[in-house]
This record gives sequence, structure tokens and C-alpha cells, in this order.
Amino acid sequence: MKKFIIIAFVIAIGLFLLPYSLPLVFALATALLLEPAVKNLQNNYRLKRVHAVTTVFSLFLIIVGFAFYFLIVILVQQIMTFSQKLPHFLSEATEVFNKFIQTWESYSSSIPKEIIASLENSVETIQRLLLEFATNSTQSIVHFITLIPGFLIHFLVYLVALFLISLDLPKLKKRLKKYLSERTHQRLAMVVTQLSKAGIGFIKAQFLLSLITFFLALAGLLLLKVDYAVIMALLIVVVDILPILGTGSVLVPWGIISIANGNSGLGIGLIVLFVIITVVRRIIEPKVFSTNLGISPLAALVSVYLGFQLLGFIGLFIGPAFVILVETMVKAGVIKFSIKL
Repeated sequence: MKKFIIIAFVIAIGLFLLPYSLPLVFALATALLLEPAVKNLQNNYRLKRVHAVTTVFSLFLIIVGFAFYFLIVILVQQIMTFSQKLPHFLSEATEVFNKFIQTWESYSSSIPKEIIASLENSVETIQRLLLEFATNSTQSIVHFITLIPGFLIHFLVYLVALFLISLDLPKLKKRLKKYLSERTHQRLAMVVTQLSKAGIGFIKAQFLLSLITFFLALAGLLLLKVDYAVIMALLIVVVDILPILGTGSVLVPWGIISIANGNSGLGIGLIVLFVIITVVRRIIEPKVFSTNLGISPLAALVSVYLGFQLLGFIGLFIGPAFVILVETMVKAGVIKFSIKL
């Protein structure tokens, strides 16, 4: 009984400290993901632990640095391009709105007053919603900017912790093994190994899906003869990766504005491109996840869908991870189902 009380107490403390220790938790998870590469260097090239860890950590920094630089350059270019074209967009929007008012005035005399009042209320509601959206977006951007210094501090802690944990990972495993029975240690090792493979598989799956989205978007934009097709395709991929947003947040508004400005061919083409990308991704997504994560296509589809519905964007990660964890624990004998109806 005393043993279970101690375990429950340790788990309670861990859950309490978890929100304050996320950089350390992510550092540990990343170290476990990078451990196969470190061992490969040690075994094949007979490097010392410190040299192997330094090499893998340096490559990881280079990849992350290029990714951040690439994303920042794209965002800066798009913001500068958008700021230059914003007056032109506003003038076009004003012309469209003036044409709508003129058309409305020409037809309003023959429309019953009740319908006119209802339509005017709808327009006012739309204007209010647009104003609230613009205000909330501005506040979100300001809030995001204020979070950057704190994020940099957490990221620096994450990097330092990643390097130190990678160096001492074998020692940490030995210390943990002292407090576990041989059977429990084997089960835990199996769970960690499967989750590490699944983590790498998830990264591969996301990269493959992003690559497919990029080529589909690029091909569609080139067929539609859009300027800066490569940059716009990259922007669509970046937005698709970000939380909540997706390809529709770029293509659909772009298509609607194009149709409103009289360029129906481009507008319809952009909306059709959005539908094609969405359909293709939904068809291949379960197969890609199942191949890289080691779970069935049905389990991948259900876990991704339910995870997103219950937890939003983070559910896309937690859903498949939960399925993998349950399956691994069943294989390791930690969870046993013996119910018969």
C-alpha cells in the first residue's frame, strides 16, 4: 500500500510540474528521437559519446535554423508584397462595394420594405463581424509579438537541455533501471522505442503531406498563370502547417476576391484547386499516417479525426500518439483485454 501511495504522490507532483517543464519535456522527447542517430555514429564511426552528440546536435541546429530562416524570409517577403499591393486591393474593394451600392439602389425601389430592412440588418451584421475579426486579428498579432521574447528564452532552455540530456541519456537510463524490475524495464523500453519510431514516422508523414500539397498548389497556380507561383505555393504549405489555418484560408478568400473583381476564371480556378488539394489530402492522409506510424489506415483516420474534433490542432498529434501508446502497451502486456461477451 505504501508503494502505491509513493507512486501516486510522484505522479501527482509530475502532473503539477508538467505545465512549467514543457521545454524540458520536449528536450527529452527530442533526445529520444535523436538517440538512434547518436548510437549509429558511435557504432559505425567509433566516436565518443560527446563527439557523436555534438555532431547530431549541430546538424539538428542547422536544420532548425534553416527552417526558421526559410519561414521568416517567406513571411517577410509576403508581408512586404502585401503591404505594397494593399492600396490597390483596397481601391478594387472600394470599386466593387460602390458597384454593389449602385446595383442595390437601382433594385431597392421594387423590393418590399421588410426585405430591404432584413438585408440592411444582415449587411450591418457582416460589417460588425468583419470589424470584430480585424480587431481580434490585430490583438492576436500584438499578443503574438509580445510572446516572442519569452519564446526565445524557452527555446534557449530547450536547446541547452536537449544537449545535456543527450549527453547523459545512457546514465539516466541506468539510474531509472535501478528503480524498475526487469519486466517493467523491458515493457517501458518497448513503449519508448515504439513511440520514438512513431515520432520519426509522424515527422516523415507531415513532410510528405506538405510536399504533396506544395506540388499540387504549384501545378494549379502555374496552370492559372499566377505571378510568384512558387512563393505562393510555399505560403500555402506554411499556412497549412500552422494551427487552425489551412489551404482554404489562402485560396478561398483569394478566389472570392478575384471573382468579385471580375476575374471569374482565376477565382473559380483557385476554389477548384482548394477542393482538389483537400480531397487528395483526405484520401492519402490515412494511408501516409498508417505507413509511417505503423497503425492501420482506419485507426489513423479515426485518431486524426477524433483528435482534431476533441482537441483542435494539437489533437492531430495526440490522437495518433494515443493509439500508438495503447497498441504498444497491449503488445508489452501492460494493458490486457480479457472481456468476452
